[in-house]
Amino acid sequence: MQEIKLILFDIDGTLLVSGGASIRAINRVFKNMFGIENAMEGIKPDGKTDPLILRELFMKNLKRDFSKEEANRVFKEYLSFLEKEIVTSKSLRIMPGITQLIKTLSQKQDTAIGIATGNIEEGARIKLRHSGLEHFFRFGGFGSDSESREKLIRIAIERGRKLFNHTRRERVFVVGDTPFDIISAKAVGAEVIAVATGSYTVEDLKRYKPHFVFKNLSQIEEVIRVFG
Repeated sequence: MQEIKLILFDIDGTLLVSGGASIRAINRVFKNMFGIENAMEGIKPDGKTDPLILRELFMKNLKRDFSKEEANRVFKEYLSFLEKEIVTSKSLRIMPGITQLIKTLSQKQDTAIGIATGNIEEGARIKLRHSGLEHFFRFGGFGSDSESREKLIRIAIERGRKLFNHTRRERVFVVGDTPFDIISAKAVGAEVIAVATGSYTVEDLKRYKPHFVFKNLSQIEEVIRVFG
């Protein structure tokens, strides 16, 4: 049986940085809805899913959890602000090596590249669309699928399998920039490529024992060899 490769990429800090667009967007939401300034102050979003970040925001600023209706309202307004913030962001940039790496992988017959991100799906697509990367990704798992990063990775894998009609053995890789990516990917049995293009250093990431660690993904041939 021929082996297929499912390669799942995190977005923020791995594929790109949005120049703080997400933080500015959610701050605008909390100002509009609750009259709270700088709601994200003191909250570190790296590696967390959007629902988990929202729960932290509510507990920190409102001292309570959110209802489903409130979450829907917050995320609807957040997406509107995110689109505006991304369009005007002067710091949106794709990480080193990503564009060429994605192009190369997308041309391989035995490989499917997808997303595994804590962003809710439409937020992820806004970021990918404005960075010019969206058309490369055929499937994914998102924060809107589950608050748990481990569960959304499992969902992404299942969606990737369907592209091949479940008839071929797969080898799964997760590429991410935080300890959350490493821990969750290892929990589902995936191989982990950690990259220090976010807020964690190579040494920080090595403590969580990923299978491979890179400072960035600009050494295309070396990175491609990891996937076999």
